[in-house]
Amino acid sequence: MSIDSLGSFVGKLCQVIEGHPTEEQILQETKYLMADLVSTDDWLPDRYAMANPDYYQQYLLYCDGMKRFSIVSFVWGPGQKTPVHDHTVWGVIGMLRGQETSQQYSFNSNGELVAGQRDILLPGDVETLSPTIGDIHEVSNGLSDQDSISVHVYGANIGAVHRHVYAVPTGDRKPFVSGYANSELPNIWQ
Repeated sequence: MSIDSLGSFVGKLCQVIEGHPTEEQILQETKYLMADLVSTDDWLPDRYAMANPDYYQQYLLYCDGMKRFSIVSFVWGPGQKTPVHDHTVWGVIGMLRGQETSQQYSFNSNGELVAGQRDILLPGDVETLSPTIGDIHEVSNGLSDQDSISVHVYGANIGAVHRHVYAVPTGDRKPFVSGYANSELPNIWQ
C-alpha cells in the first residue's frame, strides 16, 4: 500500500492555492486532482478506513500548516448518515469505495428548508460544494450491506470550523464543530 498518491495530491493542491485562484478555479482544479486521487484504491491505510458500528467516522489525513485546506476520509457503516448540515467553506468530495448518497437542501422563498437534487456517488465520482453553489446536505452510505469510504478536501481545517446542523423543514439551525475520529497523526504521508 502506497500513500504517495496523497502526498502528490497535497503538493499539487498547494501549487493551485499558492496561485491565489478564485473559488471557482479552486473547485475546478481540485475536482480534477480529486478524480485522479480516487481513481485508484491502493493508498489509504487501513486505520483510516475503519468503520464504527454506531456512527460514521471522519479521519484527518492532512491539515495544511496555514489551515488553507484539510483532507479527510469519511467511513460509513451500513445505514449510517449525517444530519442535514453545512460546511461554510468550499469542498470537494471523491468517492473511493462503495456508494454515497448526497441529498441537497436549500431554502425556498418562504424560508423553509426543502430537499433538492439527490446525487449517488460511485467509486471515482467527484462532487463539489461551497456556500456560493450549495452548501447544505445530508450524506449517507448508499449501501445497506457494506462500508463505504469517501475522501473530502475542504477550504479550512474542517474539524475546527464552526458549522450548523439544520431541522427540516423549519431551517432552524444549531452550531457544531465536527472534530476528528483521530487526532494523533495529522499528516499520514510524511
